Amino acid sequence: MSQDRPGALPAWTLAGPVAATLVLMAAAGGIAGAWMTGLTAAALIVAVLAAVHHAEVVAHRVGEPFGTLILALAVTVIEVSLIVSVMLSGGAGADALARDTVFAAIMIVCNGVVGLCLLVGALRHHVLVFQVDGTVPALSVLAALGTLTLVLPDFTTTTRGPTFSTAQLAFAGIASLLLYGAFVFVQTVRHRDYFLPIDTDSEKAHAAPPTTKATAASAALLMVCLALVVGLAKMLSPAIKAVVTAAAAPPAVVGVAIAFLVLLPETMAATRAAARNRMQTSFNLALGSALATIGLTIPVVAAASVALGLPLTLGLSGKDTVLFAITMLASALTLGSGRATVLQGAVHLVLFAAFLFLAVVP
Repeated sequence: MSQDRPGALPAWTLAGPVAATLVLMAAAGGIAGAWMTGLTAAALIVAVLAAVHHAEVVAHRVGEPFGTLILALAVTVIEVSLIVSVMLSGGAGADALARDTVFAAIMIVCNGVVGLCLLVGALRHHVLVFQVDGTVPALSVLAALGTLTLVLPDFTTTTRGPTFSTAQLAFAGIASLLLYGAFVFVQTVRHRDYFLPIDTDSEKAHAAPPTTKATAASAALLMVCLALVVGLAKMLSPAIKAVVTAAAAPPAVVGVAIAFLVLLPETMAATRAAARNRMQTSFNLALGSALATIGLTIPVVAAASVALGLPLTLGLSGKDTVLFAITMLASALTLGSGRATVLQGAVHLVLFAAFLFLAVVP
């Protein structure tokens, strides 16, 4: 993150939460109409952008790799609130929303964000370097989590269809949480140096960290923004489903829309880091958000499903399983060498385009 004045916060990050609060109060008060839906959507986007901005301020203060972890956790809170809100509203596709959103997040991160960062970075710096000791372990955890929670339900026999039984769901949730916790321990304690950016000339030119006062203000505003996102998401979820239904789009498009919404600000942060030749920071942001999406979202959604009696479909279709497999293979080849060029970026962006096309035209 860069700031010209480390002690000051942009005016929109202060005014945005105030405006979003007023919109939430109006929506909760019963004001309805198409214009109100549009205003609520705009307020939600502002709240998301403000939340991730304030998380980025705190992240810049605490440094790597804690900073990227804070960003990932903030994005995951937003994502979980959106998923649970839509699940509670019921309707067609609600039982598969968690699967669709988590899978979309993996595709967006591993192909869209990684591909864009590689393209932007390679166009400016030609050959990009990063730490294999940090990227490969993160990818191995992501592959294990994705297979356990999204692929395995298609092959279990206790229940019919791509679902887990209650015991299997509890195991998957606990295993996901433990595996993510192990990754965070390695990233922040045991092998923190594996996730630090490689020194480059541009590395020395990044902006000074924000002041203690600005960091404290951002931490407080981050909590406010996350609460606003939860409330606004609950108000907007019926409209999102209505738009998808009216457009005759597959229900999975709702999950793609949610993943796009919550990952857009983090994509911007990762791309800025890539432009400054800080590829390790870019990959920490991208892979960290994907890991948090599965490692934290699945346990929370599983607990909500059991506690509230909500149906939950996790298994991917055959088409999506193939996309997941080729994405993991391409990611392993890209991240396993420690060096990348524009070619790897093109490969991931083509896979991302295939995912988007097949989501709309399955």
